[in-house]
Amino acid sequence: MSTPNSLEGLLAKSSAYLSDTHVQQIVAAYDFGALAHAGQTRKAGGAYIWHPVAVAEILAEIQLDHESLIAAILHDVIEDTPYTKQDIIDRFGQSVAEIIDGVTKLGKIEFNTPQEAQAESFRKMMLAMSRDIRVILIKLADRLHNMRTLGVMRPEKQRRIARETLDIYAPIAARLGINAIRIELEDLGFKAYYPRRFATLEQAVKKARGNRKEIVEQITEAIQTRINQEGFKAEVVGREKHVYSLYKKMKKKRFSFDEVLDIFAFRVIVEQAEDCYRMLGLVHSLYKPLPGKFKDYIAIPKANGYQSLHTLLFGPYGVHIEIQIRSEMMHEVSEHGIAAHWQYKQTDAGTQASAVDVRAQEWVRNLLEIQQSAGNSLDFLENVKIDLFPDVIYVFTPQGDIVTLPKNATAVDFAYAVHTNLGHACVGCRIDRQLMPLRSVLESGQTVDIIKSKETQPNPTWLNFVTTAKARSQIRHFLKNQHSRSAHDLGQRLLTKAMRVHNMAYSGLSEDIITKLVGELKLTDWNQLLEEIGLGERMAGLVAKQIHDSLLGKDDHIPHATDANGHHQPLAISGTEGLVVNYANCCHPIPGDDIIGFISSGKGLVIHRQSCKNVKHYSNQPEKWLDVDWDPSSEELFAVEIQVETKNQRGALALIASEIANTKTDIDRVRSEDKDETFSLMNFVVLVRNADHLDELLRHLRRIPIIDKAYRIENINH
Repeated sequence: MSTPNSLEGLLAKSSAYLSDTHVQQIVAAYDFGALAHAGQTRKAGGAYIWHPVAVAEILAEIQLDHESLIAAILHDVIEDTPYTKQDIIDRFGQSVAEIIDGVTKLGKIEFNTPQEAQAESFRKMMLAMSRDIRVILIKLADRLHNMRTLGVMRPEKQRRIARETLDIYAPIAARLGINAIRIELEDLGFKAYYPRRFATLEQAVKKARGNRKEIVEQITEAIQTRINQEGFKAEVVGREKHVYSLYKKMKKKRFSFDEVLDIFAFRVIVEQAEDCYRMLGLVHSLYKPLPGKFKDYIAIPKANGYQSLHTLLFGPYGVHIEIQIRSEMMHEVSEHGIAAHWQYKQTDAGTQASAVDVRAQEWVRNLLEIQQSAGNSLDFLENVKIDLFPDVIYVFTPQGDIVTLPKNATAVDFAYAVHTNLGHACVGCRIDRQLMPLRSVLESGQTVDIIKSKETQPNPTWLNFVTTAKARSQIRHFLKNQHSRSAHDLGQRLLTKAMRVHNMAYSGLSEDIITKLVGELKLTDWNQLLEEIGLGERMAGLVAKQIHDSLLGKDDHIPHATDANGHHQPLAISGTEGLVVNYANCCHPIPGDDIIGFISSGKGLVIHRQSCKNVKHYSNQPEKWLDVDWDPSSEELFAVEIQVETKNQRGALALIASEIANTKTDIDRVRSEDKDETFSLMNFVVLVRNADHLDELLRHLRRIPIIDKAYRIENINH
């Protein structure tokens, strides 16, 4: 059978790097494919066979092996013709048949189908990739040719295909390091999805290219001249960002087109890896580098195997010059990614190229492990995006459900993402079965188990580290309501106590008195007054005196205290007063300690131990101090700091933390430092019920052989 011009392009490209025997096998595949597809046509026009031949030609451009090219030519035979997998095995071998079978199973990926079908397609894609990565390479080339001929489709179908190309196929090409295919997929997808934006940017680039040509040529000549002077062998080329890359940068950084084009980009390709660093010194001697703008992707390659040196320089005329320096092999890996594995596997460079293959296979294997944990296709659909969209993380609930969160999200963000009530009630978390602080930043693939308590409530400090809008808004909403309720309740208790001094009872206040006082103080209502007292913005004693003074001479209207017996009654503190009763971090008071309260504007009531050194500091404001005592019925947990002196040995911290947990005591935070060569100091902030609970904990710790001392931190006057 003859070989028309369309086949000539494939044969020209493949014969440049394949043996004559392999090229003849490609011709045989074409003959078989043309026979199988006889009578079939493409929507774009012409015989169907020219589509798979064009797919094979794309793969030949990145120098994929002969089996891949044969499989590309025949990738629709099993699905669209009467021929079977066994027919392929008989003619072209088991390996080619398995690749085609893998592509066939991906053949009906439709990303606008219902979620289950979409998810199952993703599962098949990863399973096929795990068996042979060449399956996805053929699928990428197939998508690229479809994008090149997209114009025959209806506009709405063009947009759908363009969207899935930008969302799925281009990121997969990027993850596998195949920049040559990624860049074209992105530009074609952008052009089809936003045709006007693409046309505007493309026109602007063409116009700017003429204005920049002279500068680019001058810089290229200067670098090349210096290279020649030093006796180097290297190629210098000016590099233009493709249209979609410009668009993303303008959108992300909110740059104008002129700002993006301020940077002139060049690529310097040297012979060997060791020449890259010598070339870096050479260009730095030619143009001054910008501090902090050097990146070494040779020593630390990107996840997809990309290697290069990146540097930013001050060039002539005040322009910035971005230079990438890489070896010839690094350049091939950069352009062809995992495809370079087949290109180099018979050469001395094979070790490095194989490393790229290992990275890709490891990525696919990790996704398959996550799929097995997730259990169903919908979960897996989300997880395939883990490395494709690095600004998003995917973590698991203990039941295997997936929660999508932004990068740097914490356990609290996770709790609120699962359910608002779980967020409100969380007190701790286990990440991959390890007890961790709630502020722990999560990573993709982790399993997060939230520990909750009915008695707990959101902590305002969470707002310092949560990242999701839902968590932030729900915490603020709760705190606002809780703050108002707590301030109201505390204000009423403080006013009740202050009125007793004047032999008045809060319960006896009449509507007339309340209305009169609200008017005199120019408040909205009585609740506002109580909230201001609770927040420390208005002194309860002054309000009580104002009530008394306004009723002087009207003794029959003064509400007498029913429990006035001449004894001084301190305010009872239970720990359930919410956000307007705070426990001082300087002395960490707990039930059983002698305590005193300080009215702080905006914070409400701050509880200190009477022995705390800060009590003396505030002693010049006696009107703000309040006698308080513990409510004996309180069952709340209170933070207290202890210090442990322990022998230096491996695992000491884990042992002590475990022993603390054995006493049913929670750890809020911990820090450790070396005291000397023999001992370490470990400070734990633990949550206890009262002083007896603390004493029991300390006695338990002192019995541990590696612990020399264990005691409560005393921030007091001696």
